[in-house]
Amino acid sequence: MVFRKINFGMIAAVLLIVGGAILSSCNRQTGYGRRSANKPGKVSASTGADFSKEINDSSKFFVAKFAEQKIGPRLKYIQGGRTVLGSQEQDVMGFRDNLERTVTIASFYMDETEVTNVDYREFLFYMGKNVSADSILKLEPKEHVWAGAMNYNDLYDTYYFRFPGFNFYPVAGVSWTQANAYSKWRTEFVSNIIREQNNVDSALSKRQLIERGVAIAEYRLPSEGEWEYAAKAMIGTQYMDENQENGRIYPWDGRGVRNPYNIKRKSRQGDFLANFKRGRGDYAGIAGSKTNDGEILPTNVYDMPPNDFGLYHMAGNVNEWVSDVYRPLSFQDFDDLNPLRQDGIYDEEESYTTMLITDEFRVFKGGSWRDVAYWLTPGARRFTHQDSATNHIGFRCAMISIGAKGK
Repeated sequence: MVFRKINFGMIAAVLLIVGGAILSSCNRQTGYGRRSANKPGKVSASTGADFSKEINDSSKFFVAKFAEQKIGPRLKYIQGGRTVLGSQEQDVMGFRDNLERTVTIASFYMDETEVTNVDYREFLFYMGKNVSADSILKLEPKEHVWAGAMNYNDLYDTYYFRFPGFNFYPVAGVSWTQANAYSKWRTEFVSNIIREQNNVDSALSKRQLIERGVAIAEYRLPSEGEWEYAAKAMIGTQYMDENQENGRIYPWDGRGVRNPYNIKRKSRQGDFLANFKRGRGDYAGIAGSKTNDGEILPTNVYDMPPNDFGLYHMAGNVNEWVSDVYRPLSFQDFDDLNPLRQDGIYDEEESYTTMLITDEFRVFKGGSWRDVAYWLTPGARRFTHQDSATNHIGFRCAMISIGAKGK
C-alpha cells in the first residue's frame, strides 16, 4: 500500500477559494451587493419590492439607471478642486477688493464661448411665440450702446446684433437681468429636448423628471469664484503631486499678453492671446501686421486659443456678467467652499453712506475689446447696476456637475 503525504495547506486554500466563490455568488443576487447609480439592481435592497422598469410609469417606485449627467451642447467640464483666488498681479488701481485666499470650487460645466448674437436671437425667436411684443422689447439687446455723441459707431446699432456676418460674435448690450432670463429659457428648452429624445411623458412633474435623470441642472450665470477658477485654468501647471509651482496672471502661461510658445498654441509665437485695447486710441494695431489682435470691435468667439479648460476668450473680447452682488470686502466674508455673494449679508447697504453700492450692483470680469491689459487678469473685478447694458459686457452660462458616473 502506498501512502501519500496530505498537504493540508493546499486543502485549506481550496476551501477558502470555494467558500469565497459561494459568498460572491450570493452577493451577486439581484438587488444586492455593491449598488451604484448605474447598477441599482432590480429590486429594493430595503424592502425587496420590485423597481418599476417603465420610465413613464408613475404608479410604482421608479429607479433610473444613471449612466452620466445629461447636459446641453457646448459645455466644457471644469473639474473642481482647491485653488487660490484673488489678485495675483500688482494692484495698481489700489482697489484692494480681491485679496488672495484659498478656497475649494466644486466641479461644474461652463460654456466654451460667450453667448453669441445668433444664440440670443434664437432665444428671442422662441420667446416671441409665448410672450407679448412688449415683453420681447424688454429682452432685446440695447442697440443704442454703440452710439456716442463724439463718434460714428451708429451703424453698429443697426447691424451688430442682426447682420449674419456678426452671428458668432458675442452678444452685447445685454443686462444682468436679461442674461438671467436667457439662462432660465435655455434650461427649460434644453430640458424639453432631452425629455422628448428619451420619450418621457410631458405630464410628469419636474421632480419626477429629475428622478429619471432627464431633467438637466439649471443653466445660470457662474459665480465669481467659478468664473475666476475657470479662467485661470491652473490644471495646465499641475504635476503628478499636488504642487502647483507656477501661478498665472492671465488665462495662459507667461507674464505677457503675447504667445510665448512656437508650437504649444495654435497661433504663432508672438501673436496676441486676447482681443483688447493696446493703449490710448489703439484698439488693434497697425493694418497689415500679422501680430495684431486683429479686431477693432469684438471678434468671433473662437478667434483666440482656448485656455487649458478649453474655454475661449476668458480674457478680452467682452467682459462677462457673474451672479455675485458686488461688495469691496467680499473676499473676507466668503465661505471657503463654493464662495458666492447673493446679497449684502454681513456687509449691508447701510454701511456705504458715501457710495451708491446696493444689492442691485453686480460683478463683471474678464476685460474686453475696449479695455487695457490690466483688466484681462482673472482676479480683476468691476461692477455696475444689474439693469445696465453696454457694448463691452456679455455673458456665458454655467451648470453644476451633479452625481458621478458609476458611483
